[in-house]
Amino acid sequence: MTNKNLIDLEAMGVEQIDKIVRKARKIMQSPADYRHACDGKILATLFYEPSTRTQMSFQTAMLKLGGRTIGFDNPMNSSVSKGESLKDTISVISGYADIIAIRHPVEGTAMAASLYSSVPLINCGDGGHLHPTQTLTDIVTLSCEKGRLDHMKIGVCGDLLNGRTVHSLIKTLAKYEGNSFVLISTKELSVPLYIIDILEKNGCTYEISHSLSDAIVDLDMLYMTRIQRERFKSPEEYEAQKNVFVLDREKLDRARDDMIILHPLPRVNEITVDIDDDPRALYFKQAQYGMFGRMALILLLLQDEDFIISSRETELSVHRCNNPKCVTQSEAYLPNLSYKKLGMQMCDFCDKRID
Repeated sequence: MTNKNLIDLEAMGVEQIDKIVRKARKIMQSPADYRHACDGKILATLFYEPSTRTQMSFQTAMLKLGGRTIGFDNPMNSSVSKGESLKDTISVISGYADIIAIRHPVEGTAMAASLYSSVPLINCGDGGHLHPTQTLTDIVTLSCEKGRLDHMKIGVCGDLLNGRTVHSLIKTLAKYEGNSFVLISTKELSVPLYIIDILEKNGCTYEISHSLSDAIVDLDMLYMTRIQRERFKSPEEYEAQKNVFVLDREKLDRARDDMIILHPLPRVNEITVDIDDDPRALYFKQAQYGMFGRMALILLLLQDEDFIISSRETELSVHRCNNPKCVTQSEAYLPNLSYKKLGMQMCDFCDKRID
């Protein structure tokens, strides 16, 4: 099965990811050639939770391609506030727009929305689950700044449990030959086991570290993330974790001169501001690369008939997902779709095991 929806970069092969990167670099080299590439097309941005870079990046990308945008950045300003279901919202909006970009705080929402969209749909983040277009931003940045996407030692630091940007990045870079990973977090915020499974399945070496100062010394890239206040059950749990990992000048002095620092932003206090002027600090430039990556993605989804994305084989499960963070808990009409992985039945929406 194939489709034109980008829910998870794991569904893409290396060739497809490289195609997006090549297109992004062409747009960067000659942006004037693409000013009218999407004349007459409309992008709907449906953002059910706050966003600055992702939403504005998509809107700017479409405008620079000659298209227009509609949508909302607060569900309370839409019929969602009246109790409208996700199914009904998407069914209506896909009749207005040529392509949809959606962000939602509930895991699996993008997959659920794709079931009812008649136009290509892009996942811009679903809870702590996935954030594939941020990963495209990271991939374009790495390709342009390091000249390769393979044979790198990659450090990821911060909230690795809830960090959807981290999950998508690791899953994608694990596809490339010779990449190894250093997973830097507290024990409480370690990556989920399914990410470890992906690393091992792809033959990637990895190590777990609880010290940023020790891990930084031989990295090609350090990917810093904030401790996400909104993912914690209580203020006390957040306060206990928020300042554990801070990249400051003393730690950076231990790193290689050619290491680069990326961050999906927003930054809170995990990178001190005195590092911003260091040539290795690329997180603001990274945001600009993201716009070009999203321009490339929009063009390929709308105009390239050969750019199709594989869908995994699913089946109806007799059990319903019991993950309290899954979209199936709030959108009761959704079918109990599942897929098999390592002999287990997994929810097709949130990727958690169904018992």
